[in-house]
Amino acid sequence: MTLALVETAAKIAFVFGLNIGVFAPLLGWVERKQSAVMQDRIGADRADVFGFTIIGLFHTMSDTIKLIFKEDFIPRGADRIMHTAAPALALIPALVAFTVIPFGGHYTLWGHNVNLVVADLDVGALFVFAISSLAAYGVVLAGWSSNNNWSFLGGLRAAAQMFSYEVAMGLTIIGLVMFYQSLSLVTIVEKQNEFWHWGIIWHWPAFILYFTCAIAENKRIPFDVPEAESELVAGYFTEYSGMKFIMFWMAEFVEVVTISALCVVLFFGGHHLPFVTDAELISGLGGALYPNFANLAAMGIGILTFIVKVIILIFIQMTIRWTLPRFRYDQVMALGWKLVLPASLIWIFIVGVGILSGIMPRP
Repeated sequence: MTLALVETAAKIAFVFGLNIGVFAPLLGWVERKQSAVMQDRIGADRADVFGFTIIGLFHTMSDTIKLIFKEDFIPRGADRIMHTAAPALALIPALVAFTVIPFGGHYTLWGHNVNLVVADLDVGALFVFAISSLAAYGVVLAGWSSNNNWSFLGGLRAAAQMFSYEVAMGLTIIGLVMFYQSLSLVTIVEKQNEFWHWGIIWHWPAFILYFTCAIAENKRIPFDVPEAESELVAGYFTEYSGMKFIMFWMAEFVEVVTISALCVVLFFGGHHLPFVTDAELISGLGGALYPNFANLAAMGIGILTFIVKVIILIFIQMTIRWTLPRFRYDQVMALGWKLVLPASLIWIFIVGVGILSGIMPRP
């Protein structure tokens, strides 16, 4: 019992440390540095420690310190309770959703079975979408409670956009659920042990639709109409400063990581290496002679593989963010309801026909 609690605590610490301690701070630097490289600029490089700038990495630290000590401003006429609760409602769902995403496989270490997922739920895929949808409340409450017309309009836009793309995004994975015959993310990853069973091989149209919906759900360019600076100042978080502002900022980056992690699990084999099964990897690492150390090494390789895949998808999202212009609001809504939603329904029909006819052999 004690060992199980220690294992769970270690996995929770890893997940939250990876998101809050590593990805969230670094993505702020990546966002600015990648845009600078793409626009032929130097980018942030002023902050230094003893003259060392380390390509601008100290800016993340200096910005965090600055925002911690900035004044927590609440506008006159605002609802203080809701204004304070909104940033937490935006950040917490993104973190909680990550708890059902497997970042490794099953390993046996000194007689103890280790499953690298915080919570192995039979309905893990549904859990992610259900929890992620709660972030809409944080955005809407931020816009309404600020007592600002621009914030309120941004909140309305965000609510309509997030609701619209949640419907389509949920439908994009139905074909995968039919193919793998499970809603458990752990089971879906296990069935992608062979490279030819990876979701991207058979369901690449679903990947394109899912990725589009996920970026729209996260409200990032080209879908950032809820916070369009040229129209709404800063949208739903116009009246936020200090730690509350950084919570919204952090929530956006954590959602980028969660989107990428779920995409890796559904379409890119999770922690699996291409063309190498877990059993082959453990055997190649000397599983017969040193089973514990072979499993430990395989665990490290699996976690590293998962992180590398997540980083690649994060890079793709960042590239899209600094490449495409912002859509008009009517274009965003039309794309969701008139193109992505019908395409998702058509793909479900195609997958059903493929499974029944044997064209898509299920793992």
